Amino acid sequence: MHLSGSGRSLRAAFAGVLAAACASAASAATEGGLYIAGAGFSFQVAAERAMAQNPGGRRFFLLSLPPETAALAAGAGPAPTALRQRVLAANGVLLVCRRDLDNGRVAAAGLAPGVSAVRGWPPGGGAEPPPGQRHFAGEDPTRLPASNEALRRLRSACS
Repeated sequence: MHLSGSGRSLRAAFAGVLAAACASAASAATEGGLYIAGAGFSFQVAAERAMAQNPGGRRFFLLSLPPETAALAAGAGPAPTALRQRVLAANGVLLVCRRDLDNGRVAAAGLAPGVSAVRGWPPGGGAEPPPGQRHFAGEDPTRLPASNEALRRLRSACS
């Protein structure tokens, strides 16, 4: 069977899209989940559960909502600081909601190094990511889940 130039291009484009989708699915499968402190769970409980369910350095995401964000403060006591360091050493990504920084419930200047802010879904009519994009301008995609489901849950929690 002989393919025309446009047929080969279409097949190559389809193969590229399929390869990208498989790579994204594979990286999402190697990531752990999203854990939320402050939604009925203390920072300690959420952190311990996240580390127990993601052995061997599998990356996971720990979002802290007020008042559980106190453990993410640079001036937190020895026990929260040690737990925070264990989470980072276990390949955990520490997150807070941008809205909590914007409304003053969390002081950005007081956060410990390694804590990232994530935006929630914008209110009706707000600026959304460009069509086909998963991230807002200024976000570091390497600090956010590869899984669309985990990213959707994270944005919903921060809305």
